[in-house]
Amino acid sequence: MNELSVGDVPVIVAPMAGGPSTPALVVAAAAAGALGFLAAGYKSVEIMAGEIAAVRDSTDHFGVNVFVPDDSPVDRAAIERYRDRLRPEAERYGVELPEIRWADDDHWSEKISMLIADPVPWVSFTFGVPDSATIRDLKRAGSQVLVTVTDPDEAELAFDSGADGVIAQSGSAGGHSSTTNPALYRGDTTTLDLVAEIRFRVPLPVVAAGGIASRQDLEAVLDTRAFAVQVGTHFLKAVEAGTRPTQREAMGDPRFAETVVTRAFTGRPARALRNRFTDTFSDSAPLGYPAIHHLTAPIRAAAGAQGDPHGINLWAGAGFGYARDGTTAEILASLIG
Repeated sequence: MNELSVGDVPVIVAPMAGGPSTPALVVAAAAAGALGFLAAGYKSVEIMAGEIAAVRDSTDHFGVNVFVPDDSPVDRAAIERYRDRLRPEAERYGVELPEIRWADDDHWSEKISMLIADPVPWVSFTFGVPDSATIRDLKRAGSQVLVTVTDPDEAELAFDSGADGVIAQSGSAGGHSSTTNPALYRGDTTTLDLVAEIRFRVPLPVVAAGGIASRQDLEAVLDTRAFAVQVGTHFLKAVEAGTRPTQREAMGDPRFAETVVTRAFTGRPARALRNRFTDTFSDSAPLGYPAIHHLTAPIRAAAGAQGDPHGINLWAGAGFGYARDGTTAEILASLIG
């Protein structure tokens, strides 16, 4: 098995697309001995390059996370019906629903080309396993490559494709699941069991992700011989994070007492705080990422601007109640002792 190390502290501050993973958060993670990842998802190549440059001004210890394009067939009629169901929600916030955007690869080829031409120390992937040529070229350029997986079969694919290691994302993790089988995803796997199953199946270093919200959680996972943990939700309230004020407040609001796995916001399963939107739309939301992501984007933006936590995606893991305000260094210290 290859040996990997993420730094002085065996913690990765997870890439959190949509705002939380700022260059300041990544730099602060490195300064505290951990490894932070920029989230390239939903961004242009130019913005990704600018964030990389901002981090490089302070540290050379960081990574970039990229979305693997999802070209799975979708039920177009179901997505069109869902668009109709969203009309009252759009009217509530005073926005127009966009036309359905059926294709969007999140600038995949351009981002990979840039990361090969101007390599970063670490690259991780979400939403699928890249082809072996992509991983080979990134490794030849000098990057270490991690692939986010949710079961042993995906881990085996990552191994066959040449990944240096895998991030074992359990069902308790916040935000989108990286599952390659979203129709069957239930979010019920545990971190300890998943790490054990993957280690049994493939000879790759494993990063454990999901539900790690305390020092005890971290120690228990490292006892499974995961070489590091990836933590996201715990850092959403960090001073350096770009988390929306509405979400920061909701995470401490007793009205938001549980998380659910929902496709309502993006057409892909993700764990979020339960709110009015998840209650209203989770049962009827079809698979259809990224089409549904683009459909709900104006609603979510307007709700956020109006400070309404019931109309936005409050991504959070099952251990969200442990998240506290503080600097990245202070939050990290609470995890590692």
